[in-house]
Amino acid sequence: MVSRMTYSVIAEGLVKRFGETRALDGVDLRVRTGTVFGLLGPNGAGKTTAVRILATLLQPDAGQASVGGHDVVREAHQVRQLIGLTGQYASVDETLTGTENLYLIARLTGQSRAGARQRSKELLSQFRLDDAAHRAARTYSGGMRRRLDLAASLVARPQVLFLDEPTPGLDPFSRNEVWDVIRSLTEEEGVTVLLTTQYLEEADQLASEIAVVDHGKVIALGTPEDLKARTGAQTLAVRPANPADLSTLISIVGMLTLTEPEVRGTTVTAPVTAPDLAPAVVRRLDEAGVRLAELSLRGSTLDEVFLSLTGHRSEDARSEEATEESLV
Repeated sequence: MVSRMTYSVIAEGLVKRFGETRALDGVDLRVRTGTVFGLLGPNGAGKTTAVRILATLLQPDAGQASVGGHDVVREAHQVRQLIGLTGQYASVDETLTGTENLYLIARLTGQSRAGARQRSKELLSQFRLDDAAHRAARTYSGGMRRRLDLAASLVARPQVLFLDEPTPGLDPFSRNEVWDVIRSLTEEEGVTVLLTTQYLEEADQLASEIAVVDHGKVIALGTPEDLKARTGAQTLAVRPANPADLSTLISIVGMLTLTEPEVRGTTVTAPVTAPDLAPAVVRRLDEAGVRLAELSLRGSTLDEVFLSLTGHRSEDARSEEATEESLV
């Protein structure tokens, strides 16, 4: 028996089909109360479908799920009273000011006029939007609009917050601002956050536990540290002294590691699972007359773990959203 007090979100065997496509294919999730749980995978992996089911916007074809101890199908009304949802794109009304956006939502959730004004003021202060409170949202930067969108999802003080890819398109400074807000929600307010993302760094920075999803299935589960250690691989990074040797270096590294190496500038990286593989690469490069300007062997990053698990990188795009939009 799984304790409802320990886990705010529980999903068991979730299945969702769109025509011939199985967007979810037996997904199990357990999200501990008061933590950030990362649902990691590329576009089309099933992340958004899972969030829409948990937020009562879709019904599963099989399996069951509960939020705050309430079944998402049979007790959808109770679930909606407990949750907040921020989708992939800011949903604020850009013709209204920051204050007007939050006040309107507060009134729609049943708060009094005085209560709505107070809650709007609190959130604008919490999200550092005081100075822009009386400006139209269309004048906000991307990071400011995203913070306003997050504030809107918290108007009703949800116990569980679903964040579906909250930072695409943001510059690094704005992304860090959003990350700070998410951390404060769990650390200071005890909100449970389920975060979907295709950014490895985002999951690594925020989540205490991560489920890697691909083709509608959970293919790995654990802390970021657990997942990094699970592959047992290290990463070899090499850079030729002469850039003209880059193609030869790529060919040799790929042939010996049986992978498609990643190339950034003139630095080539590839996973190394056997202890004698790195010396073999060095010997073969020496035989080919390729001199090295850089050679290093380090532990795997989360991105490299994802590549090892799925055979492709996390940003590889697919078509879940397009499929879903045409069928829902």
